[in-house]
Amino acid sequence: MADWVEACAVDDVDEEDVIRFDHGGRSFAIYRSPDDEFFATDGFCTHEKAHLADGLVMDDIIECPKHNGRFNYKTGQAKGAPVCVNLQIYPVKVEAGKVMIQIA
Repeated sequence: MADWVEACAVDDVDEEDVIRFDHGGRSFAIYRSPDDEFFATDGFCTHEKAHLADGLVMDDIIECPKHNGRFNYKTGQAKGAPVCVNLQIYPVKVEAGKVMIQIA
């Protein structure tokens, strides 16, 4: 069974931004959409392993800081070259002002 883990406080992530969260030897990226929803993906780009928290968020897209590869952070879908492998996404919930992600 997967565990819910506290990733951050709601106020730690600005609207249309991303932050880094490390847990259990793994790294994640936590996003806040313009609609005030939260999402979580693996933290590193599937192409060059740059951390996505250093990237640029626009609408529902995260752009890798190393080579401008783009992913839809809501679905994990790679949006074209040079990235071709999707990101793993994780369920997210908000409880008492905390962003929780479900990690298997």
